[in-house]
Amino acid sequence: MSEMDRVRWHCRRGLLELDLILQSFLERRYDALTAQERGVFDELLELPDNDLLDWAMGRSEPDDARFVGVVNLLRAA
Repeated sequence: MSEMDRVRWHCRRGLLELDLILQSFLERRYDALTAQERGVFDELLELPDNDLLDWAMGRSEPDDARFVGVVNLLRAA
């Protein structure tokens, strides 16, 4: 399984809205991420769906400052 296949698989979530946001992000922004940003994105994918959706929709902000940049990219996708 390629790296992109692994990431795409982890982007499949239990919430349709989150699936759509993550798929759009993969198509539009993922290739431009640095290695560090990709690591942060992988960590984001380990979070509960509702927390991640709230961050992506701008309903709340990440508690951890290292997530802020990637979350902002998610919002822009």
